[in-house]
Amino acid sequence: MASTGKRNGRRAGKEPVAGPPCPAQIDPLAALRGPGDPACDVYLTGTVFLDIVFTGLDSAPVRGTESWARGMGSSPGGVANMATALARLGLRTSLAAAFGDDHYGEYCWDALEQGEGIDLSPSRTVPGWHSPVTVSMAYEGERTMVSHGHEPPPEEPAPDCPPRARAAVASLTPGRSAPWIAQAARKGTRIFGDVGWDDTGAWDLAGLHDLRYCEAFLPNAAEAMRYTGTDTPRAAAHALAEHVPVVVVTLGAEGAYAVDRRTGETASVPAIEVEALDPTGAGDVFVAGFVTGSLAGWPLADRLAFAGLTAALSVQEFGGSLSAPGWAEIAAWWRRVQSVREQEPTALRRYGFLAGLVPEEAVRPWPLRRAVPTIGFRRSA
Repeated sequence: MASTGKRNGRRAGKEPVAGPPCPAQIDPLAALRGPGDPACDVYLTGTVFLDIVFTGLDSAPVRGTESWARGMGSSPGGVANMATALARLGLRTSLAAAFGDDHYGEYCWDALEQGEGIDLSPSRTVPGWHSPVTVSMAYEGERTMVSHGHEPPPEEPAPDCPPRARAAVASLTPGRSAPWIAQAARKGTRIFGDVGWDDTGAWDLAGLHDLRYCEAFLPNAAEAMRYTGTDTPRAAAHALAEHVPVVVVTLGAEGAYAVDRRTGETASVPAIEVEALDPTGAGDVFVAGFVTGSLAGWPLADRLAFAGLTAALSVQEFGGSLSAPGWAEIAAWWRRVQSVREQEPTALRRYGFLAGLVPEEAVRPWPLRRAVPTIGFRRSA
């Protein structure tokens, strides 16, 4: 493997391929910021993929035939989904990742740094390493994905000493510890952990070594019940709360349920009914929404509702990082639902906390049309 090094600016002779910067309209932590605060709100590390998304398919591809998609887009994926979702909600986001020394890697770097305002100072470009790629095909509200990638660089993308941050999002791996998680926790960083499907089939909660450093744990219902051996998501949430202060169990179309052991609070918020076009990245957006509300000090139920809202907005668009909503989308949704005749008052009150957050001035129409970046096009002068 060739030696690694941090990237210093854009490669010579290349014009930027990312879209225009998308600064957040609202800083949800503005009232809490002080001179001694960390420069970074949320720290992340992981693998960045190039996502190529085919849309407008009438059905799943059939063996032995050729399928034509009516649309296609490309964007950074993998951990970039979470980083983009956090940045669009106004959190100062720092990402440590390895980027391929190819056009795909350059595209992803520029899209994140220039397009989303994400701090990539802990990241690096790896000479001779091919960027991982995922092709996603969206149809009937579902997705099918094919991924390709070479062996990752031997060096851990997270620096030995992660930067000071208010929070970090960590993907917990059964049977393995990530040293940076303990280091960050010792610095006072609040750790929000999620987890993937345990392919080993062990489902041993003791194998999640870094769970002890987490302030919050956000599994889905199937994962939570398997790890605890319980029969219901609520029972699983309460069982997990014996190991971590805050537990959020996502329930798909039924919403989410949360327990805060420290305060004794519980919260159950139903999902918002939407037409789901592509669920790619919705889980990352949910976590980003919950982290935002947690850092802002909102009540548990408001955090849960906000996370569910941001996830619901994301599935109405195609792509992972492309679909992450910002405050413009949230404000537009809030204006629209208030104008619906015979709106159910209880449901409307559940999201009343948005009234003090979103701008009073007019916002763009909703749903919004998004620009879909495609590799190969350059911005006109």
